[in-house]
Amino acid sequence: IAGTCHQRGVIFHTDATQAVGKIPIDVHEMGIDLLSLSAHKLYGPKGCGALFVGRRTPAIRLQCLQDGGGHEHGMRSGTLNVPGIVGLGAACQIAAQEMVGEGARLASLRDRLEMALMGGLDGVVLNGDPDHRLPQLTNLCFAGVETQAVLAACPDLAASGGSACSNHHQHKGSYVLRALGVGPEAGDPLRLSLGRSSTAEQIELAITQIIRTVSELRGNGTAGRGIQA
Repeated sequence: IAGTCHQRGVIFHTDATQAVGKIPIDVHEMGIDLLSLSAHKLYGPKGCGALFVGRRTPAIRLQCLQDGGGHEHGMRSGTLNVPGIVGLGAACQIAAQEMVGEGARLASLRDRLEMALMGGLDGVVLNGDPDHRLPQLTNLCFAGVETQAVLAACPDLAASGGSACSNHHQHKGSYVLRALGVGPEAGDPLRLSLGRSSTAEQIELAITQIIRTVSELRGNGTAGRGIQA
C-alpha cells in the first residue's frame, strides 16, 4: 500500500493503535509516512497518544490543532500531559519486552476459540487472512444470527459487533467486510479481543456461551464445521 501511495505522490498514514505493542512495526521498512497510536491500547494511561511524522522530500506539512504557545513543535499548544507521556513510554518499553511471548500466548488462545466455534457450529465465517493478522483479535460471522442478540444473551461476554470507531453505524454493516467480499448472507460479525488478563478458562466459558446462544437463536442445536472467507 505504501509503495502504491508513493508512486502517486500520496502521503501514507496508518492507524496502528491495535498493532503497536502487539506485532513488530518498522516505519522505515514499511514505508509509513504517518503513524498514530493510543496509549490505552497497550496498557498505558488513557488520554494520551502519539503521532509519528516521517522525514521525507517534500516534507510533510501538518496543520496545527491548537494555536498558542508553540508547544509540541507548534502542532498542539497547551500544557503537556507529562504523566501520560511518561506512562506511554513505559508501556511501550514493557510491550517491547513481552511482545513475542505474549503474542504467541494470545494467538494460541484465539486459535482455540476459533477452532471450537467453527467446529461446534454450522455457518461460521472467519473474516480476514488466517495467518497474516494480529494475534489478539478475531472477527467471525454467524449466519442467521444478529450479533446484538448474541451479546444480549451473553452478559458475561465483553465483545462487540465491530470496531469501536464504527460502533455508531454498525447497523449499516461493515464496509471493510464488504470490500473483503463478505456478503450479508454470512451474518452479522462478532469481534472478540483478547489481552493480558485473558485466560484459558475464560476462552472455554466464551466458547460454551456462544455455541449455546447461537444454537438457541437459530432454534436448533446444530453442530458442524464452519467455513473461512
